[in-house]
Amino acid sequence: MDQSPTSTDLENVERAELEAEQQHVDRVYERVAEAARSASRIAVEGHQRGQAQNVGRVRDEEQTGLYERDVLVFAAARRIAELDAEHEGLVFGRLDSDQGDDTEPVAAAADLESLYVGRIGVRDAEYEPLVIDWRAPAAEPFYRATATDRLKVVRRRVLRNKGPRIAGLEDDLLAPERSPSDLPVLGEGALMASLSRARGHTMRDIVATIQAEQDEAIRAPARGVTVIGGGPGTGKTVVALHRAAYLLYSDRRRFERGGVLVVGPSAAFMAYIERVLPSLGENTVSLRAVGELVDGVRATAVDQADVAAIKGSLRMTGLLSRAARDRVPDAPTNLRVFINGATVELDANQLDNVRRNALRRTPRNKAGSEARKGLVAALWQRFPDDLRNGVYADRESFGDIVTDLPAYKQFFSAWWPVLTPGSVLRWLGDSRRAQRWSRGDFTTTEIDQLSAAIRSTNEFTIADVALLDELGNLLGRPPVVEAGKDEEFDWLEGLSDGVNEVLTTSERRQRAIAAAEAEEPDEYAHVLVDEAQDLSPMQWRMVTRRGPQASWTIVGDPAQSSWPDPAEARAAMDSMLSHLQRHTFRLSTNYRNSAEIYAFAGEVIRQQIPDADLPNAVRQTGVDPEHRIFDAGKVAEAAADAAGELLALVEGTVGVIVPPVLRPAIDSVLAELGDSRVVALSPLDSKGLEYDAVVVVEPDRIVSDTLGGVRALYVVLTRATQRMITINSTTHWLPARAS
Repeated sequence: MDQSPTSTDLENVERAELEAEQQHVDRVYERVAEAARSASRIAVEGHQRGQAQNVGRVRDEEQTGLYERDVLVFAAARRIAELDAEHEGLVFGRLDSDQGDDTEPVAAAADLESLYVGRIGVRDAEYEPLVIDWRAPAAEPFYRATATDRLKVVRRRVLRNKGPRIAGLEDDLLAPERSPSDLPVLGEGALMASLSRARGHTMRDIVATIQAEQDEAIRAPARGVTVIGGGPGTGKTVVALHRAAYLLYSDRRRFERGGVLVVGPSAAFMAYIERVLPSLGENTVSLRAVGELVDGVRATAVDQADVAAIKGSLRMTGLLSRAARDRVPDAPTNLRVFINGATVELDANQLDNVRRNALRRTPRNKAGSEARKGLVAALWQRFPDDLRNGVYADRESFGDIVTDLPAYKQFFSAWWPVLTPGSVLRWLGDSRRAQRWSRGDFTTTEIDQLSAAIRSTNEFTIADVALLDELGNLLGRPPVVEAGKDEEFDWLEGLSDGVNEVLTTSERRQRAIAAAEAEEPDEYAHVLVDEAQDLSPMQWRMVTRRGPQASWTIVGDPAQSSWPDPAEARAAMDSMLSHLQRHTFRLSTNYRNSAEIYAFAGEVIRQQIPDADLPNAVRQTGVDPEHRIFDAGKVAEAAADAAGELLALVEGTVGVIVPPVLRPAIDSVLAELGDSRVVALSPLDSKGLEYDAVVVVEPDRIVSDTLGGVRALYVVLTRATQRMITINSTTHWLPARAS
């Protein structure tokens, strides 16, 4: 008689397992809620402790009370933020392991040791772990265990969640021969279920489905440079973000105090990834697009490909250096002062000598005092000997009088102004100056293109930001002039209750220190660079200034590079980081694209890069990419029709990727669809993003108009997870087998 379980038996087992797991998860959430209430009470207590300080207390006691208050409030606020983070399933995993001798079978499921894995660690009232943090060493087997090296794990279970509720269970049985007969095994694979989910407008973490090769990169040593490579869809970005969370967990003192910076290619990309780290309980990481790395600048505009290539070249370093040290345009070219009945004058060549000597070892904005000394010395040399008497008897007295003359002051403010990087960059709009500063490093055509691009707009482009940073380094920050106040008390206005607050000098200093610590650092302890293959050599110089003593995580794929000379950019990176030990990881599985979409994209990139790193796409949909021809002048309508069809076929998002010149027309027709799931974007803005379906508009124009050419098109063709439609006026761009 057949004793195999019936479908009803299996349903009963699954229901019982779901109920048991839900009870444990409910217990964890109850404990988290209790911890949040406790943290709130501590925060209130901290505020009350500060308010309770008596005005008449001794100053040291007063400062101690304020310090204790700040420590309590900060610790409580941090814990509240951690507990209140948007968790899509606080508990997502379970390990059932046997700790005995492999030669002895496990008698019953109750004999296995169970351990739950989640986003943060939570303990019960007796301090026993209810769930361990996914970054803890004890959680490694959840990601590393395999059938050949099971790390004592018998069953690995993934809890698929919708908020605090368990939606399903997925089990991997790693040791069938060790599995007790009463140990249930459920589900069909958590990873594939996750890959099939509809995409939204922000990236999700993969903490519940990290694979072994990904986990190895996440937990790589903190020191040196960790390079994470692999083709499209291999999870490089999200792995790198999980690595940032892991580093903060493993050495919080170092990385939270020193700061962690994540650099990405665009503002759209940063908006896409911004929820990943908070969902993992980390809220202290700085996220900046390449166009936002210079304080006060948020560049989103993109240069034409040929101009971007000029601005990104290392040849710009010499041109900018000479511009930063040259005469200020329209500055006076002679200095004339009337002293003790004599006229003393310096001509343009003499002024140039003073300028060059002042800038020999000091950046311009810090060399004002050297320039003043040089002017005084040059004027003194030309001051008649027979007038060197009385108050003019020595150079020091002479200098005090000269530098106080209105004519001198007016001259110096015009001849040696404080220069901003933006003002010097604008000087390059004059092609004659730019040609002189280039000293043959650029062709006349290149200089004309560069100058025309700078003259054409008052808006800084993304490529300009690296030039601004270079100029900021060349010019230096001007010396800070202290106000010189020494009062015991200071009045500050603008409090919410309308009452002025009296602060002691000590308190003012403490507030200044606290404000400085709250600002982002100029240099970071760890820098994570995503889509690193797109950085120009000048951008590499900018990025590496953010972490000269940092450890690094660098993520990229040369086949997706938008920089026209990947070897030049790689050499620039190596020159800045060659002194650091390097750990290299390659991710080999494409989890994003369907096999049908990625096979086509692979054919496109192999035409230009035969040895491109092409990962293995593991998921099939049975739907090949569709290639449509549209009538001339009908591109917007064709794009809208394709987007509308795809919106009806997928549950998630639809990206319409279009050359920038066509964006206005495409935006207009897509607005008529009235569906927030569809978005239009440029090829460069699509970097790192993914959509359920994609419409690629005029692929051949993407190649011709975008920095990187075919490599940029390859990026575009690998954004879709389920369906893709390309529209073009010809089939010339298609690979031979697809046309």
